[in-house]
Amino acid sequence: MRFINQSLITICLVAILSNLTIVFSQTNTMETDLALVGAKIYPSPKASPIIGGVVLIRNGKITAVGKKGKIKIPSRAKVIDCKGLILTSGFWNNHVHFIETIWENSATIPASKLTQQLQVMLTKYGFVTVFDTGSVWAETNAIRRRIESGEIQGPRIFTVGEILSQKGGLSPELLKSAGFLSDAVIEVSGQKDGEEKSRQHVKKDVDAVKIYAATYFRGLVEMSPVTLEAIVKESRRGGKLVFVHPYNQNGAEAAINAGIDVFAHTLSNGKFTNNQLKRMKRQRIALIPTLRLWKVEAGREGMSVSETEEFINSGVKQLRDYSKIGGQILFGTDVGYIDYDPTEEYIFMEQAELSFRQILESLTTAPAKRFGLSKTTGKIARGMDADIVLLSNDPATDVKAFSSVRYTIRAGKIIYQSD
Repeated sequence: MRFINQSLITICLVAILSNLTIVFSQTNTMETDLALVGAKIYPSPKASPIIGGVVLIRNGKITAVGKKGKIKIPSRAKVIDCKGLILTSGFWNNHVHFIETIWENSATIPASKLTQQLQVMLTKYGFVTVFDTGSVWAETNAIRRRIESGEIQGPRIFTVGEILSQKGGLSPELLKSAGFLSDAVIEVSGQKDGEEKSRQHVKKDVDAVKIYAATYFRGLVEMSPVTLEAIVKESRRGGKLVFVHPYNQNGAEAAINAGIDVFAHTLSNGKFTNNQLKRMKRQRIALIPTLRLWKVEAGREGMSVSETEEFINSGVKQLRDYSKIGGQILFGTDVGYIDYDPTEEYIFMEQAELSFRQILESLTTAPAKRFGLSKTTGKIARGMDADIVLLSNDPATDVKAFSSVRYTIRAGKIIYQSD
């Protein structure tokens, strides 16, 4: 009898716990169901827009996309009225830096402050994914770890960690004198040193490697082609992509010959030759233009109005030339080294004759494809991650509207909302 009573008690407890689990599960589901209703949706850069569309989200994934009236909205869903807004896949910024002193001791910065810093720099402009192209590995990894744990709100972060630079070029002393975190660079003195330091760098589990092929700070410093090639080979051996800051035609030539993956800038000294552009296209090298950077640098160097215009136009022409032959373009601004607002970058890209859809591609499907995430993000489609931007205005009619962000949503969670 005692055994039967104990068994009955056990069965009852199991039943109660099971019911509590079901209720808890349903509550979580209710909290994560979201319906974005009434927006003009651009499902992808090449797809026709959906006017008055609906996007349903559950547990961080898109479960349905279609026209209002054809999509049944679950009663449990939180509905956001998006009438008059423009909905696209979340944006990528493929050239950012966490080198300002505000990122120092990132592991212990209060969560609210760190979230705010990320909003001001990135998420208020719709960036749900970023590629850090030079920072202190420990600091950036701490930011990333806190985001992924759910402690703070922020974008998905990929990082190259510290930059590999020829000794005498970019140095810790230079970064410190410019007001940045000094440990964001690793100097190499030759082929063997480059091999060893890149080997150790890759062991940190960085997502890619960044190399300065040439620099001009206190004078021209170019990494030798053999050193650059050795670093690329070590990076490849570790399964890493390679970004390169080319600076001039010599840097570009050495990088193309070494088989790199991404140029982090157009050339600031000279231009890519037609031959280089063709080989870049053939080798599927992506280009991040960073055109606004040239305006900022011109101001820092005290260039005249005409010199500034010529300097910017050089980058604009390089972007135009590479885009015209079908080269892959990735959006990036060098934010963190320069100020945060990306609006002028969109304007300069339009001046380079990129259409609204080409700019949208550089922000969404192109980086998703380049970095191996095209099956999960970059488009508004069923089964994709709910990485979404809602804009107040349509960039198809005014390219500046790419910056008119009302909501930034990552994996179904609102990580930025304008007032």
